[in-house]
Amino acid sequence: MNFWTKIRSWIVNRWSSKYFRRSFLMILFITSIPGIVSAIGIYTFGLYSTEEELRKIHVEEITDRAQNIDDQFNYLEESLSYWAFEPIFNSQLTNMDYVSEFQKTRDLKQKLLILQGSHPLIDEVELFVNGREPILLSPYLSFIKDHNMEDAYQSLLLGSQNVTWDQEEQFIENTKYTNDIVLTHQIPGVANHPFGAIIVKIDKQKLASLIETLTPYSDGFTMLFNQENEVLLSTAESNHEDLANVLSNELNKNQHSSSSFQLDWEDETFSVSSGQFDRIGSTWTYVSAAPITAITSPIVTISKVIMVASLSILILAFLMTWFASNRLYKPVRNLVNSLTTPDKQKVKTDEFKQIHEQFHALTDERRHLEKRLSEQIPQLRQNFLVQLTKGYLYDYSENALKQRMAKYGWNVKDHTFVLLDIQLTGMYDADKINEEDDSLLTFAMANIAEDITKEQFQQYTILNNYDLSAGIFLIVPNTKESLPTSLHKLAENITEAINKVLALKVTITISSKTEQVKQISHLFEEIGRGKRYREFENQNQIIHLNELQEREYKKKLYYPFELEKEIIQCIRRGRTKEAEAFIRQFFNYLVENGNKELNVQASIMQLYSTIQHEILHSGIDPTVLYNGRNMYEELAQIREREWIVRWLVDKVIQPYVDFVENNMNIEMKQLVDEVTLYIHEHYMEDISLESCADQADTTAYTLSKAFKKVLGINFIDYLTRIRLDQAKELLLNSNSKINEIAESVGYRHSYFNRIFKKHIGVPPSQYRKIKSNSS
Repeated sequence: MNFWTKIRSWIVNRWSSKYFRRSFLMILFITSIPGIVSAIGIYTFGLYSTEEELRKIHVEEITDRAQNIDDQFNYLEESLSYWAFEPIFNSQLTNMDYVSEFQKTRDLKQKLLILQGSHPLIDEVELFVNGREPILLSPYLSFIKDHNMEDAYQSLLLGSQNVTWDQEEQFIENTKYTNDIVLTHQIPGVANHPFGAIIVKIDKQKLASLIETLTPYSDGFTMLFNQENEVLLSTAESNHEDLANVLSNELNKNQHSSSSFQLDWEDETFSVSSGQFDRIGSTWTYVSAAPITAITSPIVTISKVIMVASLSILILAFLMTWFASNRLYKPVRNLVNSLTTPDKQKVKTDEFKQIHEQFHALTDERRHLEKRLSEQIPQLRQNFLVQLTKGYLYDYSENALKQRMAKYGWNVKDHTFVLLDIQLTGMYDADKINEEDDSLLTFAMANIAEDITKEQFQQYTILNNYDLSAGIFLIVPNTKESLPTSLHKLAENITEAINKVLALKVTITISSKTEQVKQISHLFEEIGRGKRYREFENQNQIIHLNELQEREYKKKLYYPFELEKEIIQCIRRGRTKEAEAFIRQFFNYLVENGNKELNVQASIMQLYSTIQHEILHSGIDPTVLYNGRNMYEELAQIREREWIVRWLVDKVIQPYVDFVENNMNIEMKQLVDEVTLYIHEHYMEDISLESCADQADTTAYTLSKAFKKVLGINFIDYLTRIRLDQAKELLLNSNSKINEIAESVGYRHSYFNRIFKKHIGVPPSQYRKIKSNSS
């Protein structure tokens, strides 16, 4: 009771003071007004500006995402136009027997399946050919028997445009595409009288997922309309169906000429944006509705909370002042207790004097330890960077990592991290350099880089990778505005020095910059990827990754498939020299088309995979042939063009050719006997050297060489002789027509006349006449 009496007396005494009352009321007024004004301002102005800003952001996001979707449709249209010009879709399809010529039918099916998988929006691809019998390939063959369906598909050939999204009503009603989105293209591509069409059905589920990106918030929806304002697709859920109908009616009435407006619906505010996709033969309109009430409603609540919080903070501040003095002295008292021993604490001295003495002693000890630590700093720094890039320090916080770097003598506050990679090239051109000199060259290169770097930068660490490459880790102030220029100058100086001292070319890759220690590992990963985008030429190169355009990463890869076939043919025939010449052409093609090292290495890996596939197909185990060596790893380590060529020829192709030639013995005759028997039984069919090789489970090269060695005649000459002998027999002992005889021995009529005259000396008809007269 006595305690409360003292408190009441203390309050009364102070309130009776005029200065105290004025000060108290003034502080109360000052502390309360800002909160109330803020709450009113947030409610009146913040709500309106937030809605406007959300609508603006909605429009901007819709525009960017709509452009992406439009690009997807453009790519689909261009891809279909490209496929329509495929040579396989020629006029011969109208007279083709799709049952007997099953091989060509299978090729058509494969083309359609490839087209179907060429774009994520394609659900199904169908080919219509208006031939002797109208057929559909989808991709399985079916004949159109229904008259209405036939008329529906033939309506595709009457359109004025080769490619279109807008189909005739007859086609939609009489086919399976009643509720589907369809893109069609007449074939051939630009013919005035098309004989067929490619029909592409769009996957509505994937298209719905794509247009959902036009709605930035999860509770919104997007609708897609055709040129007649009919709904093609809608992502609206059941609770928004009424709103979707309202928007559809608004679009039909054209009540809103602008592309963006706000709509209040059932206690919710929606930001509505619309736009158009200009498609071939049609114009589509999209409408996106996104709710923003869920975002703006917290503003009203916050304004009220601020008013309540202002009063609460005023009361809390009044109470906290009571304990302020004691709290201010408590840290000083704790610091003295932690720095002094218990016996010294009993001595009554000035606390700040005790703190000064203890800090002085600790400073001397720190200097001594720093001197010992400085001797190990370079190795500690390298170990730290290695641990950071390997992920061993992943669980450390950003502040903990910066503190650790500070212990190693790095000043990281308000600094930026940059990484440079130096890669030596031109080793093959340097005749006096051996592979054993790699470590020595790398060491010399690292020393050169260190001598030049210390002239321009204060904080750096040289990383020797011992594989003809080294790294420079730089820490530069954030205020260094000319950093890109300084880095480029450093790279030029290092390049010039290495060219002069080591007589080698160099590629220097400069990473982007980061201010976070945890992002340093990403700089190493970025360098590892970016350095592979160098030009595959023996020349000095400086690569700025932050200036590397996106098109460099998405640049089209040109792969010389024809040269790959030539190389495989040379390998099959054991022509190593010709294979080497084609490999050099292969390399020149890749480099001339601007392919970077990344793409060149990928293409060379693909070429080696094709060669290995040929070796496996011949029945030889590459593991045995190459003595268990990891050929892919060996190839990945080579960066010089001439070394790669010599490696492919000497280490891959020549051992295979030698192995094949050394193992051809009695098996050759057995192989030839088997194939000749097959030829006698199937000469009337469409057979070739490759098909017979597949039948005998061998390679075309092995079979061709076996024929030449065992029979002394080429495969094609032997097959021609068998067919012509049988043709002469039919000409003399049957009344069959010339074209029937040609087909019975595996030739077309026109080609049969030419090949018969070339080998016999006279046409088939004259041969029959001469032999008949003589008999």
